[in-house]
Amino acid sequence: MTYPSKETRSDRSWVQSVVVTADQMAAIETRLFDAGMPVAALMEKVAGLIAQRIQALYPLGEGRRVGVLVGPGHNGGDALVVARELWLRGYTVLLHCPFSRCKDLTAAHRRYAEALGIPGSDRFEDLQACHVLIDGLFGFGLTRPLEGAIATLVDQINTWKKPVVSIDLPSGLHTDTGAVLGTALRATHTLCLGLWKAACLQDGALNYLGQVEWLDFDLPQADIQAVVGSAPSLRRVTVATAIAALPAPVITTHKYEQGHVLLVAGSQTYPGAALLTALGARASGAGMVSIAVPASLRVLIVNQVPEALVIPCPEDDTGAIAHLPSNLDLRRYDAIACGPGLSRGAQAVLETILAAPCPLLLDADGLNGLAELKLVSSLRSRSQPTILTPHPGEFKRLFPHLTDQMSDRLSVVRQAAQDSGAIVLLKGARVAIASDQQVWINPESTPALARGGSGDVLTGLAGGILSQTAPAAEPVLRAIATAAWWHAQAGCLAAAQRTTRGVDAFTLTQFLIPALRQHPIS
Repeated sequence: MTYPSKETRSDRSWVQSVVVTADQMAAIETRLFDAGMPVAALMEKVAGLIAQRIQALYPLGEGRRVGVLVGPGHNGGDALVVARELWLRGYTVLLHCPFSRCKDLTAAHRRYAEALGIPGSDRFEDLQACHVLIDGLFGFGLTRPLEGAIATLVDQINTWKKPVVSIDLPSGLHTDTGAVLGTALRATHTLCLGLWKAACLQDGALNYLGQVEWLDFDLPQADIQAVVGSAPSLRRVTVATAIAALPAPVITTHKYEQGHVLLVAGSQTYPGAALLTALGARASGAGMVSIAVPASLRVLIVNQVPEALVIPCPEDDTGAIAHLPSNLDLRRYDAIACGPGLSRGAQAVLETILAAPCPLLLDADGLNGLAELKLVSSLRSRSQPTILTPHPGEFKRLFPHLTDQMSDRLSVVRQAAQDSGAIVLLKGARVAIASDQQVWINPESTPALARGGSGDVLTGLAGGILSQTAPAAEPVLRAIATAAWWHAQAGCLAAAQRTTRGVDAFTLTQFLIPALRQHPIS
């Protein structure tokens, strides 16, 4: 096996975005070993990086005691090398290996640890005297539930509330779905090795992962691409990928080249939804923002967003938009975002909007109408991309046949995209955005976004970015992933300054531009 010319550190930005399954990670490592990389050498390199990170997290202090849980496989071997390195640097270390048989390399490291005089104990209760625990029981690839003595060990450690650093993944989590296999360790830190594992981006695993960090040990990009391809099916949104998807205006541009987005939102019952959607679109940089609202909301929008082109619409007796004006030409717009605060009475509007010859984003009551009218299958006939942005409840109404698969969000969102022909953004702690070929996952967010109106802001922001994006599947997918990232960054920045309780949806809109200023584009 030969490799291309020397990689540079700048190449690692692509590697950082790749997310793999257990089978993919195993295949990549097999390529390394087949090419001549000694397993023992790789273990030394990886464990050395882990030991350095643990020393940074938990500096050596008087009486610092580290307990190390040793599994039977190479995850246990990594843990033993870490234990050795910490021992040699002055840490007090206690080993606990609850397995009678280990892989040959792990067994060799165990013998050497004994030769060095590193103490071990057959009683896991002795670990309670340690200040921090290293979880090296199981790494990626676990598929069977933890049972018996191992399950008892894990459950007991969880009651101690001690810092736990897990190597690659907390023991007991499924690598791909993040599902808890019987029981699982609750880590304080998880050090994800080489490539991001899918479990690190699944909502169901978040209560076990703690703070997740990526440790790059220089897997060759050629080997990664040989297994996952140049466009992997699972990608993690990074600063680099998000910023790259935002159009950078040229100096000679004008408003008609910066995108014209139409927002269809609001009702007398939910007037604020229209305003929040408009404020999100304002921040996107779209050249022109038009917003169709019930006529009674026109003054509200004009007063708050004076630059918007407000289109007053006839209302029904509930205060919802009865229909769009007959002279409204949907061909004028580069993108349409429809749904926030629309109310259930505006289904006629939805049917009109679905015929629009431009990319269309549906949220909130746009999604509810789509489900009630059973129009999901009709999306395939649209000539331009359709984007659906459901929360889990809306997702279940749109795709009831997928309800029992919701525990694996990354798989289910891609299946929904394949079934509908739409790009689907599934909201949650880790927003997942899927086409029929790829899933992008936003890796960072905050509970501060779990507030009414936050989704309306995202709809406006995404619609505005969409209006500036080429109407093809790949650019649209990246644009929507960027909107999710930007929205989350604003939430994180606002929470850092105002606490999670202090971030209402209107406040969130005020942090969109400051959040982007932290990562400026040209």
